[in-house]
Amino acid sequence: MIFRHITLDEQVTVCHEGETVLDAMLREGRDVPYSCRQGACQSCMMRSLEGMPPEDSQKGLKNVLCKQDYFLACLCFPSQDMVVALSHQADFFTEATVVSKVSLNQETLLLTIQCKDALDYYAGQFVNLKRSDGLMRSYSIANSKVHTHKLTFHIRRLAGGRFSEWVHQELNVGDILSVSDPQGLCFYLPDNQGQNMLLIGTGSGLAPLAGIIEEALEQGHTGQIHLYHGSREMDGLYWIDEMQALQQHYENFHYTPCVSRGDAPDGVATGRANDVAMATLPDLKGWRVFLCGHPDMVNQTKTQAYLNGASLKDIYSDAFHVASSSLE
Repeated sequence: MIFRHITLDEQVTVCHEGETVLDAMLREGRDVPYSCRQGACQSCMMRSLEGMPPEDSQKGLKNVLCKQDYFLACLCFPSQDMVVALSHQADFFTEATVVSKVSLNQETLLLTIQCKDALDYYAGQFVNLKRSDGLMRSYSIANSKVHTHKLTFHIRRLAGGRFSEWVHQELNVGDILSVSDPQGLCFYLPDNQGQNMLLIGTGSGLAPLAGIIEEALEQGHTGQIHLYHGSREMDGLYWIDEMQALQQHYENFHYTPCVSRGDAPDGVATGRANDVAMATLPDLKGWRVFLCGHPDMVNQTKTQAYLNGASLKDIYSDAFHVASSSLE
């Protein structure tokens, strides 16, 4: 009989031939989450830290999960020894040094840090930034994955926001931060480079989208890429010149800044970014959609994108839970 050794939290479970990882762990009394045991509920999802999980154990998972070696323990008949982790386990942190702070507009700054260890991330993911007293917040990475040591973030100052206010007022070049492993499922994979892409962001929701666009263009994405970035008023927008320059350089990249209040100058659309995008692109069948920003905007636009023809498996989102109650 063939045995496989499955290591979770430094404890080894012996998996017998013809036995799933979940059955083996339950037989040995391990406390792991599960429910249907048929691959439907996905509550037994784990991540392989060493070795590729069997393909059959990834049935029904999004491609972004498969790419990160997640699998369903109830469907996993291991073909080799494995080291695994539960999908909700605590973060690993590395050290990073602040190398620059640049103002993007009156409430948002561009923070750049140099990490001590290279991070293996995908454009569009987020990390947790932690200061010395343990205060921690999540921020999206705003650059492509070619920069394995240097990460950029768009830090928006929030009313009453302890971390964002500290970054704006007290954090200095040369200071040290802790940075978690990358997380999140809203990221770009170059698996279908001819697929058209729609990206809609509000406020600092531009950050992950900028990283995704940079990554896609560097990878030679040939499908059309449409970015709609919205704010209530003109002073809430930023990186207009940079995005317009990118549009001039790449024929398949299209940029539309949007404001929902006040007068809009030439080249800026009037209305909420999601409404402008959906009115301009009513047929999204076959498109990949990325949504980042206010939770209400993200949730409403998910529905709109689906009704406009986008498949749910092609809709990726990252809702920013902030104090503002507006959709902008």
